[in-house]
Amino acid sequence: MNRETFLGGSVLGVTIRLVLLSIVVGVILTALGITPQNFFYQINVLLRRIYDLGFGAIESVFGYLILGAMVVVPIWLIARVLKTMNRSNSKETQ
Repeated sequence: MNRETFLGGSVLGVTIRLVLLSIVVGVILTALGITPQNFFYQINVLLRRIYDLGFGAIESVFGYLILGAMVVVPIWLIARVLKTMNRSNSKETQ
């Protein structure tokens, strides 16, 4: 497997896309009041809750899991569908 196959394109192109996407997501998260300090503070709070509450924190972790899955799973599903569509389109053109 070569570098372009792994990255999904040229190194420069992928880097530019990732930088632009990171800026857009950063602006959106800032508009929602999420900052890097706030994010790491919340992770620290989560780890303390897990340590302090023991198994009582499983409920909090489950809540975080559900909340995160609400974002991650649809994005993953859309990416897989688009990748499948691209594969079928490239096979039809051959």
